[in-house]
Amino acid sequence: MNKLFFLLPVILFAACKPKTKKEPVEETRTSGTVKLIVDESFSSVLADQIEVFKIDYPDTRFDLVEGSENKIMPAFLKDSVRAAVLSRVLTPDEEKAFTRRNVRISSSRFAIDGIALITGNDNPDSTITADQVIAMMKGNNPQGINLVFDNANSSTLRYFKELAEVKVLPTSGIYTLNTNKDVIKYVAEHKNYIGIVGVNWLLNGQRDSFDFTSQVKVLGVKNVKGKKGDDAFYKPSQKNLINGIYPFLRNVYIIKAEVKNDLGTGFANWLVSQRGQLIVLKSGLGPNKMNSRDINIKSEN
Repeated sequence: MNKLFFLLPVILFAACKPKTKKEPVEETRTSGTVKLIVDESFSSVLADQIEVFKIDYPDTRFDLVEGSENKIMPAFLKDSVRAAVLSRVLTPDEEKAFTRRNVRISSSRFAIDGIALITGNDNPDSTITADQVIAMMKGNNPQGINLVFDNANSSTLRYFKELAEVKVLPTSGIYTLNTNKDVIKYVAEHKNYIGIVGVNWLLNGQRDSFDFTSQVKVLGVKNVKGKKGDDAFYKPSQKNLINGIYPFLRNVYIIKAEVKNDLGTGFANWLVSQRGQLIVLKSGLGPNKMNSRDINIKSEN
């Protein structure tokens, strides 16, 4: 009993002793925190990359800001975010914003994405030409087919405006919604509409949460004469993305405001490494480069 009375204050003291604070994680290429802005079209493939990266390097944290291109870019240009995943490199004017602050920018392509054209299964047409799409973007649409994009600030809409060389959309025939999910649902329920969605999202886009994907089909596209893919109608399969014969291709970049030896730099290097490229290949997109495979033949006596 005497021993119990002696130990009791010791136990209470140990229980009341304040816990030591967790040591902060060192900021290196394989540890620490990085804040990224991400074009929502590529959120799936980036999530796959981060999942594997964190298995190899558990002392890492990714703070993602996802959204349409025009809405997320100001955070990067104002230097509140140090890295971005986009379907384009910076414009000369955007680069000047960093040059004025003496910040060096680096850009690395790590994947090739395609933009798929989808329509309802009841639509008898299964093909379209790039010339027809460009004409519709310019307001020339005698067949009365409408194009539907995810939203007015998206990189997908910007891509087709640049392709058609238009700054102002026609008053009819071109519509925008809010998300890729909205586009698929709308096209499935309405005739004479063609939806425009990123291939990466179509392959990995939360299909379990809605049942409209099975109600649409992907159109084959023939490129304009004189360009690769002008000989037949091609769908945005991985093989056609890699070979470059699908007409509506776009590169996926990670853009870094350079800070030496930080996690953003380490992750950017990871994306173009052999391990990162294998994840891109598994996602259904085209990798930045194809790694060669050596075949060793052993003879047994």
